[in-house]
Amino acid sequence: MKKALQYLLKGLAVLLPIALTVALVHWLLVTVEAWLRPLWISLIGENYYLPGLAFISFLGIAIFVGFSTRWQIVNKFWALPGKIIERMPVLSNLYGTLTEAVDLMSGKSFADESVVLVTLAGGDVRLIGIITKRSGVDGDRLSALLDEDHVAVLLPMSYNVGGYTIIVPRSCIKPLNMSPADAMQLTISAGLGKNKAIPKNDSKDS
Repeated sequence: MKKALQYLLKGLAVLLPIALTVALVHWLLVTVEAWLRPLWISLIGENYYLPGLAFISFLGIAIFVGFSTRWQIVNKFWALPGKIIERMPVLSNLYGTLTEAVDLMSGKSFADESVVLVTLAGGDVRLIGIITKRSGVDGDRLSALLDEDHVAVLLPMSYNVGGYTIIVPRSCIKPLNMSPADAMQLTISAGLGKNKAIPKNDSKDS
């Protein structure tokens, strides 16, 4: 019975990530198809519509939107729907949470060279963190609380979209040659994922 349970857990560890990924992709395909298929049918007719055309056009739209954000005036236009949602009760909280989660996971919210190795009091414990705020940022509430030689660092939690924000002196941090997105992936997976090692001669010294 114990062996069977171990095999079951190992099987689930293999199958669940695949099943969840397939389910997410399926949901995206179905959603995009439901949105754009009627538009294509009205334009070219149902006889000429090919399955998958809606999703291909969705990818094309995403590329176009991403490319057009190069221009500030167009970028402001794309940001307008989000600003409207942010003024709506309930929806503003949901939209803000989703936006911050996507930015956090992608590393978009962090500046370059913001991944650091934090040495805690005593010097025996080190944690991978990401600098979220430095002192001297005008109009920023957290930055105003920081001394000139201190930074705010996010310590992501393994297997959880969350973490702790701590304020430490710069002497307690050492920059790492790693992108914020890679740091998030590494810490959230507790280092169990298949992450490429960084050559030691590429690491940065503080």
